[in-house]
Amino acid sequence: MGEASPIQIAEAIGNFQFNGRLMRGCAYGNGHINDTYLLTFQISGMGNIKVILQKMNKDVFEKPVELMENVMGVTAYLREQIIKNGGDPERETLNVIPAYDGKPYYKDSYGEYWRSYKFITDATSYDVVEKPEHFYQSAVAFGNFQCMLADYPADTLNETIVGFHDTRARFAVFKKAVEEDVLGRAASVKDEIQFVLDREEVANYFSELQDKGELPLRVTHNDTKLNNIMIDNKTGKGICVIDLDTVMPGLAMNDFGDSIRFGASTAAEDERDLSKVSCDMDLYELYTKGFIEGCAGRLTGKEIELLPMGAKVMTFECGMRFLTDYLQGDRYFKIHREDHNRDRCRTQFKLVADMEKKWDTMESIVRKYAR
Repeated sequence: MGEASPIQIAEAIGNFQFNGRLMRGCAYGNGHINDTYLLTFQISGMGNIKVILQKMNKDVFEKPVELMENVMGVTAYLREQIIKNGGDPERETLNVIPAYDGKPYYKDSYGEYWRSYKFITDATSYDVVEKPEHFYQSAVAFGNFQCMLADYPADTLNETIVGFHDTRARFAVFKKAVEEDVLGRAASVKDEIQFVLDREEVANYFSELQDKGELPLRVTHNDTKLNNIMIDNKTGKGICVIDLDTVMPGLAMNDFGDSIRFGASTAAEDERDLSKVSCDMDLYELYTKGFIEGCAGRLTGKEIELLPMGAKVMTFECGMRFLTDYLQGDRYFKIHREDHNRDRCRTQFKLVADMEKKWDTMESIVRKYAR
């Protein structure tokens, strides 16, 4: 089962407050960060129950205890909100299963950290937009996440990855990577480097507004892909936001923007044929409608007005990160072929350029649903 050894997995299983007899366990999902397993327990006279067991990736999340503090704080708060709204807290937020010592994690004898959640039944997460309705449902769910956590004190959360969406700081790291050019690759990506340098104001845009105190700090998810929403198999509604590892203080526009970057693109993130890459305005409109609906008036007028900029900034930042990694020798993002990160940065920059062409349309769509 995955990268953890069977002995490690058995040790972890033996230290959580699970009930019943373990019937089976298998690797689960296709996440790139944590090792995830689905366990099935048989409870005498009550049938089977399923739980998720995960080994947290310490290379990415260096402070797993702080990460779990965030998860516990946010899920407890969401639970209260869901009950208040007449919802089902067992299905509409993550429910942590504690270890025997009462902590929300277990540290094994190898120094690795594990956690466990109740498995959400009769719901599916989708890796790609199979139906536009799914993308819309994810927008409503992520908007609702903003709405329910609007009064949560964002500044009390730990930063699980420091400076994760500090685009201004990432621009400085990029410039340093260009200057150092450790692998001599800069000459082969002159146009891409110039593309970034020409848009320094995009990198600084939100930081400058934050410096002036014009943007509120929000509880943000920071990985708003479609597959982080559980969609109910019967109703087709987005019922639960999952993967709360990167929940941190941030900007609402970034959560919106990351969804658009990934979900409204007409091509894969590493498509080599750039003629296939564009930002689909129908999907952009669908997501905008759902997100604003889900937020239910809890965002400021300024935040809503800046949603298109969120899409542009997040796409630009992602492309810049791919290019930085390419210049530094592919140290962060896993690559599956030579020049993979260069191809990835080119798709993101093509999307940015396409957004710039469609800017008036993007702004008018937001105005349409902001009323």
